[in-house]
Amino acid sequence: MTTTGGTGTAAGADPFAEVLGQDEAIVQLRAAVGRTVHAYLLVGPPGAGKRRAALALAGELLAAGALGSGDTVGVERHRRLARAEAHPDLTVVEREGPFITRDQAREIVVRSVRSPLEATCQVLVLTEFHLVVDAAPVLLKAIEEPPPATIFLILADEITPELVTIASRCVVIRFRALDPAVVAAELVDEGVDPTVAGAAARAAGGDLRRARILAADPGLGTRAALWASVPERLDGTGATVVAVVGELLAALDEAFTPVDERHRSESAELAEREQRFGLRSTAKALEERQRRERRRFRSGELQFGLALLARAYRDRLTDRVRADAGAAGLGAFDALQQASESIERNANERLLLERLLLRLHPPS
Repeated sequence: MTTTGGTGTAAGADPFAEVLGQDEAIVQLRAAVGRTVHAYLLVGPPGAGKRRAALALAGELLAAGALGSGDTVGVERHRRLARAEAHPDLTVVEREGPFITRDQAREIVVRSVRSPLEATCQVLVLTEFHLVVDAAPVLLKAIEEPPPATIFLILADEITPELVTIASRCVVIRFRALDPAVVAAELVDEGVDPTVAGAAARAAGGDLRRARILAADPGLGTRAALWASVPERLDGTGATVVAVVGELLAALDEAFTPVDERHRSESAELAEREQRFGLRSTAKALEERQRRERRRFRSGELQFGLALLARAYRDRLTDRVRADAGAAGLGAFDALQQASESIERNANERLLLERLLLRLHPPS
């Protein structure tokens, strides 16, 4: 079980102000503050704001006692510590491997029966629980009937078959992928050039965190142009496929410069918070989360490239000047869909792209 750092908002601000484009979810979150139940399941794609929303809700739940007594200083302290994932009665659980393990699930059960130290309740935020797999039965009883002072906030990208039973014991709050216009507007508010913001928002696929990284990447336009140029470069020879794939993978590696810069900044912020609040080190947990983010970012970059390829072949399909556009375009969509699914299964990138490009323009 591990606890990691996070970002915060200004003291006294609306706790849900930084949760963008999720009006329906925020209505439910605000209702939860006044009529709290034992477990909530926040479901939606990466970058939709689930974690930020969970921390905001946790801050309100932990501050409830101080709020009732009129202790405004205490209220802000509870909220601030929750936003920073540094509150003694807040536990944020990150998976320690590819899936949530049974051993980790048992640790959560043990933690759930402890008494709060400062607040009137304790909050357990369980992240990436679409990866709970065979550990779900270990947790079911604890989530279904926790002690009165324990509240679960469970985050998942989707409700998988393994998560269905747990979901039935929770209030489900759904988050949507953010509209690119919402993402772009937020980036502009943060000082990003509108043209850059629009390009980053479109490439991010509704993931605000990814959009922020892409907005700081001067190579985004070059990578997009490289992917878009692929159909015209293919000539049916293996040599050309190998060369093009080499360029695509090299550009992908270069895309990690802003990711690494952001991770270094996060590590420095975490060290400063730990020193300020006197917390035990959670650097290892942050490193693990950053490793997972790097994998997601790489997968996202490949999906972005495949989407650009699909757009290029769609344009070919509608280009009536080319007599062979229809057959080539329809075959390309099938190949691209299969490649996209393979990325989600962590297939070998080089082999996947080489096979894809050979299918897009087979040898004559």
